[in-house]
Amino acid sequence: MEMNQPAPPNALDRNEHRNIGAPLDRVDGRLKVMGAAPYAYEVKEGAKPAYGFIVESTIAKGRVAAIDTAAAERAPGVLMVMTHRNAPRQAPFSLEGEDRFARPKPYLNDPQVQYYGEPVAFVVAETFEQARAAAQMVRISYAQQKGEYELQPNLGKAEKPKGGAGREPDSDVGDFEPAFTAAPVRIDATYTTPFHIHAQMEPHASLAWWEGDRVIIHCSSQLLESAQKCVSNTLQIPNENVRIVSRYIGGGFGGKLPIYADVLLSAMAARELKRPVKTALTRQQMFHVTTHRSDTIQRLRLGATRDGVLTAIGHESWSHSARFDDFYESAAKQTRSLYAGANRMTRHRSVRLDLPVSDSARAPGEAVGLLALECAMDELAHQLRMDPIELRLRNEPTEDPEKHIPYSSRQLVACMQEGARRFGWNKRSAQPGQLREGRWLVGTGMCAATRGNLLRAAKCKVTLQGDGMLVARMSMTDIGTGSYTVFTQIAAEMLGLPVEKVSMQLGDSDFPETAGSGGSFGAASAGSALYDACENLRTKLAQSAGIDPAQARFGGGMVSGGGKTAHLDKLAGSSGVEAQGEIKPGEMEKKFSQQAYGAFFAEVGVDLDSGEIRLRRMLGVFAAGRILNAKTARSQAIGGMIWGVGSALHEEAVVDPRHGFFVNHDIAEYHVPVHADIPAIDAVFLPEVDDKTNPLKIKGVGELGISGAGAAVANAVFNATGVRIRDYPLTLDKVLAGLPA
Repeated sequence: MEMNQPAPPNALDRNEHRNIGAPLDRVDGRLKVMGAAPYAYEVKEGAKPAYGFIVESTIAKGRVAAIDTAAAERAPGVLMVMTHRNAPRQAPFSLEGEDRFARPKPYLNDPQVQYYGEPVAFVVAETFEQARAAAQMVRISYAQQKGEYELQPNLGKAEKPKGGAGREPDSDVGDFEPAFTAAPVRIDATYTTPFHIHAQMEPHASLAWWEGDRVIIHCSSQLLESAQKCVSNTLQIPNENVRIVSRYIGGGFGGKLPIYADVLLSAMAARELKRPVKTALTRQQMFHVTTHRSDTIQRLRLGATRDGVLTAIGHESWSHSARFDDFYESAAKQTRSLYAGANRMTRHRSVRLDLPVSDSARAPGEAVGLLALECAMDELAHQLRMDPIELRLRNEPTEDPEKHIPYSSRQLVACMQEGARRFGWNKRSAQPGQLREGRWLVGTGMCAATRGNLLRAAKCKVTLQGDGMLVARMSMTDIGTGSYTVFTQIAAEMLGLPVEKVSMQLGDSDFPETAGSGGSFGAASAGSALYDACENLRTKLAQSAGIDPAQARFGGGMVSGGGKTAHLDKLAGSSGVEAQGEIKPGEMEKKFSQQAYGAFFAEVGVDLDSGEIRLRRMLGVFAAGRILNAKTARSQAIGGMIWGVGSALHEEAVVDPRHGFFVNHDIAEYHVPVHADIPAIDAVFLPEVDDKTNPLKIKGVGELGISGAGAAVANAVFNATGVRIRDYPLTLDKVLAGLPA
């Protein structure tokens, strides 16, 4: 199936069995709470494993001048110490290929050190404790070089990054500069956002062993096909000789889109030792060995008439990439479609620094880009003395303002209006600093949200067994978002089966290929392939029963139509009935601008004495196509909003500008919100069905909830205090600096 035309009415629209949208409990929930769902480090397949531990570089740039492994090799239980002197040769790193997660990723290939924490040795022992202890015995001396670790001082070296695949760095419509200069009302403000760390609950871990020439790897990976190709390309072995398994993943957020040293070093050591090798990163190692969200510097320029109509929109963003890499944070991309305006300009520039690799973190681009754009819109509304919602209403586009194509659906106005009604926005004081409760200044703020909707190619295989059980297999992963559950609901609805008679088998590269979990395209892509497979199975079963597939109705373990009825288990027989399904993107993504939308509302209290900010309540209202499961969708939205609060108030990884490492590289000092920080938060979804997106008529949910959510908090702080902070996070020292004595 290819999305070349709007999806026609289907069984999910009829929803005769009320599975679609139902708040079904997670089908894998019981396994997880009982500890019976094995994550990568807990897998106990194969022979008794040895344990690996990574030795990280303690410099950020230079080379290993000398390395002494003798003491480590003599330590109890040690089986191997791998360094650049004895590591198997691997393919060199390359920027070629559209899939950056499939590129070769050699480790210990040479003595060069490109960033702090880069693996420089790998110790394998009989136990984890022995490997960790021996790792401390490896003696390394370095020839250190001067590095560059800060974005701001190096802006003069910024480069235009490579584009392609929908990531063109620049855009121009009309003539921005003269339009901005001529505008009677102007905002010209620069915002900064810090490094963000994914901080997943489950650390990265791998278990690898070889069966002949084939390596089997259990790891924590969002994209199995990319991981498979990365191992294949790095170790220079056929792709079919790599099997990646990730059945359960304890959070991804983009930090598990790539694979890392734990995977590749485990695989290499397992081949050398001829036994399984298991490796887990410590929490501290994750800060440097894995990726992070880049810090950004963003300049927003908005020009408007005195009645609030935007005439010029300019958004420029600078972010860093690792010296050898090409990723950049596309923070201005949402500005291309969110508001109308005749003259528009966006720019992205990248600064190469000697830091660990930056890459996607939840809602790459929008999460931090909207923190800037939506505060700039609030500044413009204040300057115009206009309600922030009214300003946005006056700049609601009738088509995508840069692509000049219609929206597949757009309910941003409805999100803002419904949110205002539910939140009590009409009680807001337009003048900052007017509401006080004791020593607390109280304020409210809002912002709009958008997140691009994506569809990727995917395949699925379904089998109706003779016992009436439907088994579906895909390489798709579940990173805690509820994939097992929503796919179960789709299959149950399509075949009219109870959810107990559906078995979802995910997370194995030997299963039909999918795009995996990422970019909020997982449910739409893999779910559409599942839908197509079930539709093809329905046709097979109906024809086998002598029923016109167009008239067939499924339910209660039977298919009926045209006066005929047949039991599904009888039709399946002893050998079962199989069907394949597939989805491909098509003309719909070219003909329609596909976005999900939302609006956030926040109320904060700010302590006059200390400058402390406390969130008091928060609401998100979203339009994201059909909702497959009310409970998991709400959970995803609220999770994103909580991260948005963290982006506004807490999260900031700090680089030591002398040595190029993250100083606060643990969860004790990298602050994320805790329960006490989130007292009252809610998420609401508006009814929506979008037939231009995919056969399920859904849109991505997982990243929409974070997209700019912190801007509502920042705008609320301004409304409470009159202090405008453009440097995230909004810490108390920045509040106090702006308050009058």
